[in-house]
Amino acid sequence: MRVDIITIFPGLFPGPLGESIVGRAADRGLLDLQVHDLRDFAAPPHRQVDDEPFGGGGGMVLKPEPIFAAVEAVRAELDAAAVAAGPVILLSPQGERLQQQRAERLAALPQMTLLCGRYEGIDERVREQLVDFELSIGDYVLSGGELPAMVVVEVLTRLQPGALGDAQAAGRDSFSEGLLDYPQYTRPAEFRGQPAPEVLRSGNHEAIAAWRRRQALLATARKRPDLLAQRTLSEQERDWLNEASGSERTAPASNARDRSHTATAAGRRPTSEE
Repeated sequence: MRVDIITIFPGLFPGPLGESIVGRAADRGLLDLQVHDLRDFAAPPHRQVDDEPFGGGGGMVLKPEPIFAAVEAVRAELDAAAVAAGPVILLSPQGERLQQQRAERLAALPQMTLLCGRYEGIDERVREQLVDFELSIGDYVLSGGELPAMVVVEVLTRLQPGALGDAQAAGRDSFSEGLLDYPQYTRPAEFRGQPAPEVLRSGNHEAIAAWRRRQALLATARKRPDLLAQRTLSEQERDWLNEASGSERTAPASNARDRSHTATAAGRRPTSEE
């Protein structure tokens, strides 16, 4: 997979994206990451990439000419390398929120171009004529699209075949099956009076798988009940939620908040926040 990033701060990327899974994927040829300085495509001598907004107001707006020139240069590189050009994606709080299912579809593409906005935004003609769609990593405002671009790159890199040491690891991640991840434990078997669950040390793989499935379901019910609203529960999963709801009704009052979350999930119709 090739990812082209267009930004006015190219120096932000080598450190975070040169380490760990993303760095190793690049070293092994699984990820071709190309970072382009938008100023290289602005007119000399000043290489100006922004200007005051028409109509007044504070801040500056990224100009259309350098952005169009940068994207066109990327497309020319792709043509020369016989790489199919993918979508131009603007990182923006106005965009579709990035979800795991969307990430899985994007990870299958051979190439994409990530456009990092800055300041008060970009000239609207870029959105209308150049951008295929917008992506957001959440309902909050950052100073620019560079950090969201790094998030997108890491999410997609994890989904590349061979990027993770365990071939099944990505499929077990939170959200991959519409559930959060199950709890993890390691040595020592007991720490400060709290033991790791006996089932995880039993060697019974079928029992371990069932325990993990149940714990993932209960964690989702407590922390993200909105996810269960989008899921068709199996009979076993319904039983697990009902059992948990019943046991928590006898729990101390200090657990009232968790009890409320689980009872809502057991009712199978939690309110979605999205």
